[in-house]
Amino acid sequence: MSLPQPVRGTHDLLPEDFVRHVHVIGTARDVAARFGYAEMATPIFEFTEVFARTMGESSDVVSKEMYSFESRSGESMTLRPEYTAGICRAFISNGLQQNVPFKVFAAGPMFRYERPQKGRQRQFHQIDVECIGAPEAKADIEVIAIGASILTALGVMKDCSLEINTLGDQESRQTYRAALVEYFSDHKSDLSKDSLDRLGRNPLRILDSKDKGDRVIVEKAPLFNDYLNNFSSEFFDEVLEGLSLLGIDYTLNRRLVRGLDYYTHTAFEFVTTALGAQGAVIAGGRYDGLIETLGGKPTPGIGWAGGIERLAMLIEDVPASVRPIAIIPVGDAAEAIAAKLAYQLRQDGLNIEMAFKGNVGKRMKRTNKLNARAAVLIGEDELARDVCTLRDLDQGEQREVALLDISAALSALD
Repeated sequence: MSLPQPVRGTHDLLPEDFVRHVHVIGTARDVAARFGYAEMATPIFEFTEVFARTMGESSDVVSKEMYSFESRSGESMTLRPEYTAGICRAFISNGLQQNVPFKVFAAGPMFRYERPQKGRQRQFHQIDVECIGAPEAKADIEVIAIGASILTALGVMKDCSLEINTLGDQESRQTYRAALVEYFSDHKSDLSKDSLDRLGRNPLRILDSKDKGDRVIVEKAPLFNDYLNNFSSEFFDEVLEGLSLLGIDYTLNRRLVRGLDYYTHTAFEFVTTALGAQGAVIAGGRYDGLIETLGGKPTPGIGWAGGIERLAMLIEDVPASVRPIAIIPVGDAAEAIAAKLAYQLRQDGLNIEMAFKGNVGKRMKRTNKLNARAAVLIGEDELARDVCTLRDLDQGEQREVALLDISAALSALD
């Protein structure tokens, strides 16, 4: 009988991996909180229409990558492929329209059926920032600044760069869409099948094509900035000026787009070359039409998502975990007292390790393996005098300490 294995495209977060995982989330949570973003969570699954309506029936995510299933009541459910749609649904269904700007941070697992590769799994994890209800360019600047601050706090900003573009307002988008249709229609015979399908429905998505033949055609396609109206140009200029004011470097990428119709104005990505082909670690943009697509009142919004696995791979130095204190009973008579002491010290907020069995030698070997900061030894002689032996494993020194004072003595260690 073969041994059980994880499902393809999933992986176990073992303790040594989870340290990095938690570090990314914790750092991002702390930074987002400093900007006034409160943490929230949405269900891991939603009604399928939440994602189908927002991401587009023809998108690859909806048509090829979503994990959908039918509930016992016959309703179609989907494991979330991204956070934004669920957060916007929560904004509507919880009647939060009066709580704008609604500024939130979230972190959790996502699910997409795609070919597993470095930094990309079928169950993966994201951090997410959303600002709903703020039409001002200042919101775009703030959201991007949060991303830059998180990357800086993680020590990986040196390996990343910000690419940014504007998609303009709906008027500009429609003008650009018509120009793309005209341009790509002249190249129908050379377009891939997927791009031909997209030509009538959403020509902007052709700009994202990975087909080599399409890429050659896309290189000479019209640029969005040539079709921006005055309002869209001024809005983007304000965003860029705000980033410069904060000292956040950026590169204009006129080919950076978002294919879905509800995206407007700012689109951006923090990218890296340190992970090979999987370059984006944070990606986002303004989605002023999303809430309305879900059935809510027209409400502006902007946000981004970042891949936790990719960010964890970039981190060089993860803060060391708190080193434990080992409690070591010497002799059977000390077992019960040692167990009670360990429990009391944990209540005092100390990280305590106590082996379930073994002689002093074996327990000391385990203590060294755990890189314990200190060891507390309790034997019959110590018990008779209500003391214990505190061994400082860094200094190589030991001394007797009254049992009543041991908590304070341990807390005072460097």
